Amino acid sequence: MKDIILIGGGGHCKSVIDVVEQEGKFNIIGIIDKSDRIGDSVLNYQIIGNDSDLINLVNSCENALISVGQIKSPKARIYLFESLLRLGFSLPTIISPRAYISKHSSIGIGTIIMHDVVISSGVVIGDNCIINTKSIIEHGSNIKNHCHISTNAVINGEVSVGEGSFIGSGSVTKEGIKINNNFFANAGSVVK
Repeated sequence: MKDIILIGGGGHCKSVIDVVEQEGKFNIIGIIDKSDRIGDSVLNYQIIGNDSDLINLVNSCENALISVGQIKSPKARIYLFESLLRLGFSLPTIISPRAYISKHSSIGIGTIIMHDVVISSGVVIGDNCIINTKSIIEHGSNIKNHCHISTNAVINGEVSVGEGSFIGSGSVTKEGIKINNNFFANAGSVVK
């Protein structure tokens, strides 16, 4: 197994850890968070440093994954994504073994596909996305970079979700629509 560092030790990190462990391709060597949390642990993985330590860690661990969540704004995840690439980290795609991913779909770097997700044929998912537990992305849809499709959300066929968007838990989109960049849909929304 290859080593990986997780960036962000909050609530979303716990879900990320579970998916990384289930996938079985990476060994988590530690978590990066704020300085005052160094030495703490998340699900028995230690917080080993802060953002300023990344420049040295890239020499010993080439893989990183952003485990900061995204609700109100994608800015923190975008900043981290760009910073990690600049430092030379590789940002793998992480896919739960409990997800169904059509072989006729594509998924960008740094994206995590959580448990029980369904991704149908012809779907394109960009970089640095969270496709959260039990969400469904139907045929021909395009999820642009830095999006969070939250738990149990349904993106119906031929939908384009603009960059940096958040589609809340249990939301449903109408088929064939184009959603603007940085769109925010509250939990339970019907997006027309």
